[in-house]
Amino acid sequence: MEKIKEMFKKDPILYISGILAVISLFIVKPDKEYAGYINFRVIAILFSLMLIVGALTRIGTFDYLTSRLLRKMDSEKKLSLFLCVLAFFMSILLTNDVTLVTLVPFAIMVLSAFNDSRRLMYTLILMTIAANLGSMLTPIGNPQNLYLYTEYGFSLGNFLLMMLPYTGVAFLLIVATVLWLNRTDKTADSVEMHEVPAPKPVKLIIYIALFILSILTVAGFVHYLIMLAVVTLTMLVTDKKAFKNVDYALLLTFCFFFVLIGNLGRIDIIYDTLTAVVSKNVTLTAVLASQVISNVPAAILLSAFTDNGAALVIGTNLGGLGTLIASMASLITFKFYGNLKEEQKKGGNYLLSFTALNVIFLTVFMVMTVVI
Repeated sequence: MEKIKEMFKKDPILYISGILAVISLFIVKPDKEYAGYINFRVIAILFSLMLIVGALTRIGTFDYLTSRLLRKMDSEKKLSLFLCVLAFFMSILLTNDVTLVTLVPFAIMVLSAFNDSRRLMYTLILMTIAANLGSMLTPIGNPQNLYLYTEYGFSLGNFLLMMLPYTGVAFLLIVATVLWLNRTDKTADSVEMHEVPAPKPVKLIIYIALFILSILTVAGFVHYLIMLAVVTLTMLVTDKKAFKNVDYALLLTFCFFFVLIGNLGRIDIIYDTLTAVVSKNVTLTAVLASQVISNVPAAILLSAFTDNGAALVIGTNLGGLGTLIASMASLITFKFYGNLKEEQKKGGNYLLSFTALNVIFLTVFMVMTVVI
C-alpha cells in the first residue's frame, strides 16, 4: 500500500485519468470508433520535442548559454530581472517545464551569493510565472497549446496573433513586478560560477536541425510520421540515453484522456450537460478547471464539448496561473525550493507568496479577457 501511495503522489493525474479511462470502457464497449480517439500527431510531435530538447540538455547547451550570460552579473536587481526575462523567452520555444528545469538550479546558485532569502524566493516565483506566461505564445510552448493547435486546426499566424496581446502584457507585468519587488539593490564583488564546457558542435547542429524539422511539422509543412522517423532514428544513432528524458507519464496521460473524452462524448446525458456548462463561458470554465486538474488535462477534457478553440486556448493558458497545480511546471520550482537549506528559505512563505502573486496576475488577465 505504501508503494501504491507513493506512486499516486508522484503523478496523481496519470493514475486518475487511467482509472477513469478504464471505467469508461465498461460504459462504452470498445468498438471500431476507438481507433479515432487518440490524436497520434500530437503524441508524435510531443515525443519528438521531448527527445530533441532532452538531447540538447544532455550535451549542456542550456547550461553553457546560461552560465555565459550570467557570468558578469553582480547586481541582484539586474540578475533577478535577467533571470525572469530569460525564463519568459526560453519558454516560448523550449516549453515551460524544460525552461524551469534548466534555469532554476542556476538561479539558486547565483542568487545564493547575495544571502537574501526573500529575494531568492520571489525571483523563483516570478521565473515560474514568466515561464508559464511566455510559453502561451507559441503552439510548442506547452503541451496544451500543441494539442489545441492541432485539434482546432489553427494556422501558425492566427495562433501567434491571438496570443500576442496577452504575451505582451505578461512581459510588461513581469518586468514591472520584478522591479517593484527589487526597489533596493545589493551587489556582490563576485558571483562564483562553475566552468561549463561548450556543447559539442556536431551534435548541436544535428539537434538544432531536428528542432527546425519539428517546427516545420507543427506548421504543417512536414508530415508528422516523417518527422517522427527522422528524429527517432537520429537519436538512436547519436544519443540513446535521450529516450530516458522523455516524459512518458505525460504521453500516457494524454492517451488516457483521449480515451476518456472519446467515451464521454458518446454518452448523451454527459455530453449535453458538459456542453451546456462550457458554452456559458469557455474561458472562465477553462481557468476554473485548470485550478483543480491543471491546464493540460483541462484542455483535453473541455475540447470535446466546445467548438470555441480560441477561448479554450486563452482559458487554459491563463489557467496556468493560480494554484500550485494549475500548471504542473510550477511544481518543478517548488520541488527545487523545497530542497534548499533552511537558512536559504528563512523569512518567506513560498506557497502563500506564490498563490498571492499568481492570483494578482490572473485577475489582471481575466479583466483583460472582458475588455478584449
